[in-house]
Amino acid sequence: MKNHPSTAIHAAKVARSQVRIIGGQWRGRKLQFNEVAGLRPTGDRIRETLFNWLTPWIDGARCLDLFAGSGALGIEALSRGAAEVTLIEKHPQAAENLRDNCARLKADDARIIQADTLVWLTNNSPDKPFDIVFLDPPFSSDLLQPCCELLQKPGLLATGSLIYLETDRYQPLPEISPTWELLREKTAGQVSYRLYRVS
Repeated sequence: MKNHPSTAIHAAKVARSQVRIIGGQWRGRKLQFNEVAGLRPTGDRIRETLFNWLTPWIDGARCLDLFAGSGALGIEALSRGAAEVTLIEKHPQAAENLRDNCARLKADDARIIQADTLVWLTNNSPDKPFDIVFLDPPFSSDLLQPCCELLQKPGLLATGSLIYLETDRYQPLPEISPTWELLREKTAGQVSYRLYRVS
């Protein structure tokens, strides 16, 4: 028996509006999110590679997810042993979805802030530096360069902190601080991704 076309369309929409946690205590759990402009969860294959790279540092880390979107990066970090994660998300619906997902997972060490990332970076200084920063803005934006500059504010990062940068493969890289040492880089499909360490 064939599915009714409307049933197939509904199933496709459901599939597009969830992302699976791929490792750690919540492995296999799904994060639900609404489709909003610019929201593009990091795919399973890239996340698997990224968190393999982060294995030596993730346990007990203080993480900052600057364009949290679905929560795929920040919540994955918590699942794999990060001590805490601050998730910055501008879109009201996406921020509400993050709160719902974290409540469902009982992710008490997730701090969700609905804010513009550049404004937040400009006006806030943490009590302690972040150990890992996820920087994955919408590909169509011009936010990479100002974010990279603002991350050099005193107190945000310490020597040895890690910065994950995800871009369209054809997008020019921002001007990177000479104190950022490139540890790893890879391209998958349309996405290029890199891991830097503050030296």
